[in-house]
This record gives sequence, structure tokens and C-alpha cells, in this order.
Amino acid sequence: MKSAVTLHNVTVAYRQHPALHHISGCFEQGSLTAIIGPNGAGKSTLLKSLLGLVRIDSGHVDISVTRKRIAYLPQQAEIDRGFPISVMDCVLLGYWQSAGLFGGISKAMAEKAEAALHAVGLDGFAERSIGTLSAGQFQRVLFARILLQDAQLILLDEPFNAVDAKTTDDLLAVVQSWHVQKRTVIAVLHDNEQVQRYFPQAVLLARSLVAWSDTATVLTAENLRLAKNMPEAQDPNAPFCHTDHVDTDHTHSEVKG
Repeated sequence: MKSAVTLHNVTVAYRQHPALHHISGCFEQGSLTAIIGPNGAGKSTLLKSLLGLVRIDSGHVDISVTRKRIAYLPQQAEIDRGFPISVMDCVLLGYWQSAGLFGGISKAMAEKAEAALHAVGLDGFAERSIGTLSAGQFQRVLFARILLQDAQLILLDEPFNAVDAKTTDDLLAVVQSWHVQKRTVIAVLHDNEQVQRYFPQAVLLARSLVAWSDTATVLTAENLRLAKNMPEAQDPNAPFCHTDHVDTDHTHSEVKG
């Protein structure tokens, strides 16, 4: 299998203390992978490092698809829902990469957006303001927006956090459909049982890499014990992380296409 994303000895540090420490590994094209680990393990930091949203102090990332073919869903807490926009207009933002901010929306594009709302169970919600939606309904909107992006690499940060069980089941079905379509999906998750049932591959982090393989191999009692023993808070007395900037042209993510 070809690589969709490869991390080469990636270290990300905050105030010289590592949030990610020398992480290397490969997400294969078409793979469905969960990133798991205790609080403070660097899971969200890993996703952001792939997108260049945090500075990589050493090492580098190679991504085999163009930026336009990447979709990213941050945690809901990072999204401002105060902007007065309808559900349909929010979903149509999925065309931003292909049509531009002020690009026209054709009849075919509008029909595809309606189909995306239907796919996530939001028939009849097109004119609703996003500010009136529950957390689960809003997450469905964000998944519908990703459906319009036609992304080859999909990054999800805690996509099922604070949403109801029915929404989780429905959105997991969408994730499974992406996997069938051979899209590469990487999701930060907390529910190990959910990971075991739906995600064939897993990465277990504890700032350093504990395990990266098929899920059954990763989620062993010993690996989980090792990860759990990591302190949840950064130790202010820990030694500084010394990083080597020999190749300064490769300290940030590289998106190739």
C-alpha cells in the first residue's frame, strides 16, 4: 500500500517541553485509523502538526495529496457558532476549495448539498440557523460539509464527543462509507470499545509513540498500562526537549501533489 501521510521523527514542543516526542510512522492510503491515548498525550497536536497548524520543532511530515483534497474537522469547542448562517450555507462552504469564497453554486451543486444533508439525517434543516442546533445536529452539519469537499484525506478531532448515541451511530456509518471509498481517515477518539469495533488501525500516544499497528495489536493491556502511566499534566521540572534543526526546510508539514 502507498503512504498517504508519513511522519519522520516528528517532535512538537511547547515551551521546550515535548507535546509529541520523536514520532515516526505511516498512514496508508485508504486506511481508517484511530488516534488514542490519555489526556495530554498529544493526539490533537498530532492532527494539527499534519496540517501545519502547530510548529514542528524537528522532523517533518510528507503528505501525498494536495491541500485541496484534505478535510479537517476540529473539536466543536474550537468552532464559533455565533455567526448568523443557515445550515445550507454552512454545508455549501464545503465547496470553498473548489469554487472559491465567492464562486457561484450551480443547480447540481445545490442538489448535492441537499443529498449530503439527507445522508446525515438532516432533511428539512436547510434554512435553520446553526445557532439553534444541538451539538449532535451541528456535528451532522459539519459531516455534510465534508461530504461536499470530496477529500482524499479526512482528519477528525474527537468527532463523537458530546453527541448522542444515535448521532454517533449515524456518523460512524458515514465514516465507514469513506473507508469503503478508499479515502484515508484519521480520527482522534477516546472510546476504546468504539475503536475496536470500527477502526482497523490505531495509534496509541503518550507524547511518545506507544504502539502503531492494527487495532488488536495496539489495544493490549500492557500498551494501555504504559500509556496510562504517563503523567496527564506536563511536568514543569522535566528536562527541556533539545531538538536538532539541521534541515530547516523540513521542520514543517509538506503537502505534495
